[in-house]
Amino acid sequence: MPNRKTMKAELPSEKLDTGITKADRKMVADKVARVLADTYVLMIKSHVYHWNVVGPLFVPLHELTQKHYEDLFQAADDLAERIRALGHTAPVAISDFLKQARLDGEAGDPDAMSMVENLIADHETVTQRLREAASAADEADDLVTADLLTQRLAFHEKAIWMLRAIAGK
Repeated sequence: MPNRKTMKAELPSEKLDTGITKADRKMVADKVARVLADTYVLMIKSHVYHWNVVGPLFVPLHELTQKHYEDLFQAADDLAERIRALGHTAPVAISDFLKQARLDGEAGDPDAMSMVENLIADHETVTQRLREAASAADEADDLVTADLLTQRLAFHEKAIWMLRAIAGK
């Protein structure tokens, strides 16, 4: 059995020489971690709504939330891997995600239209955080992270458009 000490993630942050300063890599990794936290919260909320939606909007919301939580799951992996590529560890504990996320879960059992409105607000919040992080990555000349975050923006803006169309807004 491997020694626990050898299994610990070793951060290459001191050894990286990719043209991005150590301080900028840390700053960008921290911002990506916050996006990751919101992505996870939104993924879970979308999945829970997928299970619990009822009423005349059941089929379109059930299908749309499934597409969303599947995309968000893949995005979480991509974001965490980018943090690692920057030489830092991704958040480890669920409490880390909850501390860093702007999104939160709401109590109660929302109806289908309330679910749609909650998801619109959450996707809008994530787009704001993505813009902040993408701008910071761009200023740090971290083109890879800026590109990843820009791609995520496209997903969330499309989600907002589709959810608004369902809500008639």
